[in-house]
Amino acid sequence: MMDEQLGVDAAPVKVRDREPEIRQRVEDILSEARRQGAAAAEVVASESLGLGVSVRRRELESVEFNQDRGFGLTVYLGGEGKGLRKGSASTSDVRQESIRDMVAAALNIARHTEADEHAGLPDVADHPDSGPELDLYHPWAVDADAATELALACESAGLDVDAAITNSEGAQVNTQQVCQVFGNSNGFLGAMSGTRHSASCVLLAERNGAIERDYWYTMARSADRLDSMADVGIKAGQRTVERLDPRSVQTGRWPVIFAPEVAAGLLGHLMGALAGSAVYRKASFLHDAMGQRALASHLTVEEQPHLPQRIGSASFDGEGVATRDQAFVAEGIVQSWMLSSYSARRLGLRTTGNAGGAHNLTLRGRTLPKAELLAAMGTGLYVTELMGQGVNGVTGDYSRGASGFWIENGERVYPIAGVTIAGNLKTMFQQIEALGDDVDERGNYCAPSVWIAEMTVAGSD
Repeated sequence: MMDEQLGVDAAPVKVRDREPEIRQRVEDILSEARRQGAAAAEVVASESLGLGVSVRRRELESVEFNQDRGFGLTVYLGGEGKGLRKGSASTSDVRQESIRDMVAAALNIARHTEADEHAGLPDVADHPDSGPELDLYHPWAVDADAATELALACESAGLDVDAAITNSEGAQVNTQQVCQVFGNSNGFLGAMSGTRHSASCVLLAERNGAIERDYWYTMARSADRLDSMADVGIKAGQRTVERLDPRSVQTGRWPVIFAPEVAAGLLGHLMGALAGSAVYRKASFLHDAMGQRALASHLTVEEQPHLPQRIGSASFDGEGVATRDQAFVAEGIVQSWMLSSYSARRLGLRTTGNAGGAHNLTLRGRTLPKAELLAAMGTGLYVTELMGQGVNGVTGDYSRGASGFWIENGERVYPIAGVTIAGNLKTMFQQIEALGDDVDERGNYCAPSVWIAEMTVAGSD
């Protein structure tokens, strides 16, 4: 857990205390929108406060404080015939004249857009009556001096791992808090406050004139749930040294295991294919997969937005719709698209509460301890880093640069670099043999190690 020797200042400023004022500003903007003739309107307002410290080569590099405030407005006007016209504007100025100007600008944009029969606010019934207590707000009373000491301790621990570590791209300590209020002319007015703290370290190691780079980080809502600075630095150092003297592999068809930190990207590709906006445009390789098998039969993809203190937790989505536990894929079968109100209307369905994306998405299925997962694979590639953007969301074609480790008889034998892994996501998802017991919960998409039975692995030789 977090180092005990934290240096802190007095009780931190709390942006959550600004919530009553922000709520009032949202109500003022909605009132002004009604006064100027909007048929409907929605406002998202936020205020954030943060501190970030960077060190490099055992010296302070930068200290950044941020305090930001913003108001975004979307208005709707009745169009000629069926549908609504939509316009948006934003400001950081809460003076009455600025609010009037923002509303006028949004309405002027709406007057020049085409009417859309699917546009508009969510149904009133989709807004939450009240949200669950998610325990997301834990301000960290750390000042710049204390954060600097923590970052230096993190980097030093990494630099001291091995004499091969010759340089550093630095270590960072960051703390952020935000208060967000959403309101619309349906009468919904909701607020969420949260904090996010992190520390990271990036190191370089050299051997025989070749340089390798790697990193590690920790992230949590509460500072006392962060890994220790020493652990982050040491993990970054170990990962960097382990990459030295990489080899390529013989081109062929091989089993591939994605480490948790890169397997989350596979979840991202899946949810991009299940997103309503891609489905109604037929720009998804799964656009006709509803009720069909898209993953191996042992796999389920669940969203749990109400988990306390988790990074992706939220009681309502980006348009004020209540979030809920749900499975997008169950036992390999597609159960639901990921929908906002707009994409739901385009498909003749009801929103799933996912305007802005999913919340705490987890891949579950047949699970083995990591050592047993490697043993079951036998010989193949364990991927720890991916490069490039060679993913086609329409066809599912997948081709990316990769590095990691070659596995033989279930054991890691040497580092790998300069290879390309390729396949098609439709096939890859069907060929997931098993998962590890090492779920990475630091982000919104939470994945364990993922073993895919076979992919094309192209070496550089």
